[in-house]
Amino acid sequence: MLSITLPIFILIGLGFFAVSFALPALVLKAVSDSPFQEVMNWQYLLAYCLGSLAVYLLGLLLALRVRRESLTSSAITALGMAVSNSGFVGYPIVAILLGPAAAIGLALNMLVEHLLIIPLSLTLAEAGRQRGSTAKVLRETARRLAKTPLILAMLTGLLLSLLEARLPAIPGKVVEMLAAASAPVALFVIGGSLYGLKLSGLFAGLPLIAAGKLILHPLAVFLLFSLLPDVDPALIVDGVMFASSPMLSVYPIFGQRFGIEGRCAAALLFTTLMSFFSISLLIGIMKPHL
Repeated sequence: MLSITLPIFILIGLGFFAVSFALPALVLKAVSDSPFQEVMNWQYLLAYCLGSLAVYLLGLLLALRVRRESLTSSAITALGMAVSNSGFVGYPIVAILLGPAAAIGLALNMLVEHLLIIPLSLTLAEAGRQRGSTAKVLRETARRLAKTPLILAMLTGLLLSLLEARLPAIPGKVVEMLAAASAPVALFVIGGSLYGLKLSGLFAGLPLIAAGKLILHPLAVFLLFSLLPDVDPALIVDGVMFASSPMLSVYPIFGQRFGIEGRCAAALLFTTLMSFFSISLLIGIMKPHL
């Protein structure tokens, strides 16, 4: 009886925190339910990591040399080109195309985005305004990451997968129900985050960020996959579709730290609107390969 009723009442108690828990629950379930060797797919990690890093460095160079932005501004510009909204946009789309396999891609993307691209961006941005040492920036970033639910869920899932252990029945059922709710909740969140954002007066630089995010990022990931031997076509679709998503929804918050939140908010809105067309086109191109 408790195995039926208790998960429902636990979910009611967690209702106010649905957004914070749904995606971490999805990652925890997907990673813990899969063999460790399948989760830590070196082909996916290599292609997505190097593709994202290549786009980041190209975006940094273009912002510095072509647009003559400061190092701080260039670092945040490049961040918008190389980090996808994997949870709130990428996952719902890839889940429709690939089903449960999309959650593994989401977990691996978290490694690349939160352990490489975001710390690199914040370190360069801080260096550009010459406040604090690199070590201090890295310590602050590590402290924030240690409190991030998605990172904690991923690490817990990896540990359970490595130990070939499973969650007990009742918490396992709660996690399963939360995971099922993650995609629609994510879409509501991204819609709410765009409300009230404006493009007026902030158009300069937006085409570069949008082109980098929606065209160069998926193209770079695809090219890296094409260089690797015997890659599962579904894995390529997984990585490319995640890379084609607009930048993460907290992008303006990163910009706010350096006084460029208006431009970042405009870039988020513009890129998200343009992604409707670019992702629709890409789905038509990639779907025959499934």
